[in-house]
Amino acid sequence: MLNRIKVVLSASTLSLLTLLPVSVVAEQAAIANAALPKRIQAVYAVTKNGQPFANVHEQFVITDNQYQLESVTKGIGVYALFGERVLTSRGEVTAQGLKPNRFELRQGDNAKKALLAEFDWAKQNLRMTVKGKAKDAKLDAGTQDLASFAYQFMYLPKPLKDSVTVSLTTGKKLNQYQYNIKPETEMIDSGGVQYKTLHLVPAAQDGEETKELWLATDYHYLPVRILLVDDNGQKLEQTLTELNMQ
Repeated sequence: MLNRIKVVLSASTLSLLTLLPVSVVAEQAAIANAALPKRIQAVYAVTKNGQPFANVHEQFVITDNQYQLESVTKGIGVYALFGERVLTSRGEVTAQGLKPNRFELRQGDNAKKALLAEFDWAKQNLRMTVKGKAKDAKLDAGTQDLASFAYQFMYLPKPLKDSVTVSLTTGKKLNQYQYNIKPETEMIDSGGVQYKTLHLVPAAQDGEETKELWLATDYHYLPVRILLVDDNGQKLEQTLTELNMQ
């Protein structure tokens, strides 16, 4: 496929794509990308085990062929004492979607929790810096970071079906995650809006942290809900409450 966030297409679709010249495929992708929003502002409410936990404010902006993304999480009540959690991602927008160059995570004033990921696409190298120590990993095409991956779904060939594999760095590690896409759409009522969604579930649940996503099919496949369950059974649920696309 064109990227590491990939959709398993039917054999007939794959055959058709292989018959198209590369220039035609690239041109079709460019036309499709041009119709996508250039500015997205989204607000999410987060609960922990059903109780209010935090609010997340995200802003995604494209200028020419460059994107910038910021995600700020502010805790509620006692959780505010941990300080704001800020994710930033910037890079290029290509025919295949987002191509990060740099990702950072900051947690309040705690420098020890800061994470940095630098993408050297020419050398196919990902450098992750944790507590001042750098480690390298092989960088595969289409790899996303913790902030950009949610916006990469906009750029995938539609319709999404069967399964999708996400190559993702958290700034601390690099892993691949495979999701099965449920064939039926699910309706989610959030912030007074009815969203028709595709539900992505982990292909394997082996006791480690899992993440499910519900993507809004009428809003460029932006996540409406994200459910994370850690290896201790703690549940974090992030639900879209406000959305502005331009």
